[in-house]
Amino acid sequence: MLIHVHPVDPQPRQIKTIVECLQNGGIIIYPTDTIYGLGCDIYRHKAIERIARIKQIDPAKANFSFICHDLSNLSEYTRSIDTPLYRILKTYLPGPYTFILPSSKEVPKILKSKKNTVGIRVPDNKVAGMIVEELGHPILSTTLPGEMVEEYTDPEIIEDKFGKIVDIVVDGGIGGLIPSTVIDCTTDNPVVIRKGLGEWPEET
Repeated sequence: MLIHVHPVDPQPRQIKTIVECLQNGGIIIYPTDTIYGLGCDIYRHKAIERIARIKQIDPAKANFSFICHDLSNLSEYTRSIDTPLYRILKTYLPGPYTFILPSSKEVPKILKSKKNTVGIRVPDNKVAGMIVEELGHPILSTTLPGEMVEEYTDPEIIEDKFGKIVDIVVDGGIGGLIPSTVIDCTTDNPVVIRKGLGEWPEET
């Protein structure tokens, strides 16, 4: 099902429909401030397993991220963040960045990696933000299945390609071509492990 949502002024009724789908264990494809993402409620194990099957990966080994509404939402799923790191997060979020952080006990076991880390995103996208806010906790985020997923920018083409394997394709306008910049913050000095849309200062 393709649901059109206004990218600047999302209709609450449409957001509620999408959130009800997530609460019932559904899978959605939705807009972010970078490329379109594939996601579900982080507390719906069967939905996570469905996504893992679609992507043909083990949930514990997957590069899943959490889409959070804001920094307070983020702090529940990560271990204590010191002041310098918090300043970095506050500077760059919301924005096209994924920060790899030590995970807290709130992260569902099915999503626990061997490294005990979690990828956190706060995209600068009104539709994604309202979905997470209405849901009350993060949604899982991963790239669309297959090769060259960045080429899928048009929600109607995404619906034609993936509509049969997901429950809702959220049309929030034409998506981007470049994924987020991924920064590993599990050591003293943050390290860019994937250069994407977000600018990051070069080390001096």
